[in-house]
Amino acid sequence: MSDRIPVTQIDPKAAGASLHADSRRDLETTDLYEKRKKIYVKKVLGFFQRIRTFTLYFFLGAYFLTCWVSIDGQQLVHFDLPERQFHIFGATFWPQDFTLLAAMLIIAAFGLFFVTTLFGRVWCGYTCPQTVWTFIFMWLEEKFQGSRNARMKLDQQAWSKEKVVKKGLTHASWLLVALATGMTFVGYFYPIRDLVPDFFTFSVVSGWAYFWIAFFTIATYLNAGWLREQVCIYMCPYARFQSVMFDQDTLTVAYDPERGEPRSGRKKSVDHKAVGLGDCIDCGMCVQVCPTGIDIRDGLQYECIGCAKCIDACDNIMDRMGYDPGLIRYATERELNGKPSRLLRARTIGYGVALTAMIAFFAYFILNRSDLVLDVLRDRGALYNTAPSGFIENSYLLQISNKTDVERTFQVEVTGALDFQISGKTTITVAPAAVASLPVAVEVDPETIQQSNYELEFTLVPDDMTSQAVHTQSTFLGPIAR
Repeated sequence: MSDRIPVTQIDPKAAGASLHADSRRDLETTDLYEKRKKIYVKKVLGFFQRIRTFTLYFFLGAYFLTCWVSIDGQQLVHFDLPERQFHIFGATFWPQDFTLLAAMLIIAAFGLFFVTTLFGRVWCGYTCPQTVWTFIFMWLEEKFQGSRNARMKLDQQAWSKEKVVKKGLTHASWLLVALATGMTFVGYFYPIRDLVPDFFTFSVVSGWAYFWIAFFTIATYLNAGWLREQVCIYMCPYARFQSVMFDQDTLTVAYDPERGEPRSGRKKSVDHKAVGLGDCIDCGMCVQVCPTGIDIRDGLQYECIGCAKCIDACDNIMDRMGYDPGLIRYATERELNGKPSRLLRARTIGYGVALTAMIAFFAYFILNRSDLVLDVLRDRGALYNTAPSGFIENSYLLQISNKTDVERTFQVEVTGALDFQISGKTTITVAPAAVASLPVAVEVDPETIQQSNYELEFTLVPDDMTSQAVHTQSTFLGPIAR
């Protein structure tokens, strides 16, 4: 038996000629990449839009104002990269606290997973920076160019003085918001009270500050002004893996087909139930207000960001028609199928347990985190020395990190199995959020030495007693007594 697959040559012309004329007319060419169609979002008012307005003002206010708040002269949030210090709400963190950053990222991930299993893409709809800034840009666009119909008409008409002015003012406002966004972001790394005057007087020392301000200005302008839904649909990974976290009990924005179908236009006076129609009047308002341009009536789609604009738009129409609200609403798949939803299930419990465990670990780490760090480096140049007094001596370098924002003075003590004594200075003053070094020599009577090495412990005692003493162990080396 041959192991080859027989291949028959087909003449494209002969094959095309054999098609029926009507079938050939049905054929059409489709581009692999469809050209983007601009989305004109219609303004809508409602309950969920009021919630979004609140979250929008809250997060914008927190972003733009936090860096301007100072405590005792220290910016409330300041990531001082040159000094490797991170000042957050009065506390100073160091690179040694990297585990805190890792814990925060894990908490954020599990928190996102947990919320998504319960409420779908509520993060995208109300708190995502892309959504917040996009809605700000759309609001500015509407202020300068008018309503949805006015914007569509403006884009279709030829260039004129009116069009240039409206478009120019729109893009100028976008650039101003983008510049403020970029400058504020850099202000978390470069003291904002110095950055603003230095920027406009061209006195910024580092050219990187100008680079990053320009970078984030351009990124904000493009993402919120031009790309908009393209970021959510094609660039954001969350849109792609959200389906892994969704199940039949996840609360999502959904259209109720049992109630809405069959859809059709009708007058308000018509008894639509009597003529066999659903509640949907096919007005298309849910599509016109959607920032990603989808039709929620086609079912759950990954492009949906859960912003609930279609819910408010549909509820407004239902109110005008005298119908009950909720044709489009937050609902689960089980609810739409007439079954009760389950709040607790294995996936939700798993994410909840993991989230709780990480929060507990983070809280424990923060509560037990010392604002002092004592590192002891033993002099490796010699095992031991003999002091003029005849005592055996070891040299150490103490590195003391003061993680607070005030100057502090410390006393150094040493304890161990032998009567260890510190020769030299035992007091040191460390500047705020600084690291200081103190060389010390520890000596002991050679008559008491019975082995080649001993464990000893250095203790750092703050004079102000505002925090607990810090202990660090090291090793003392000496000759074996004969």
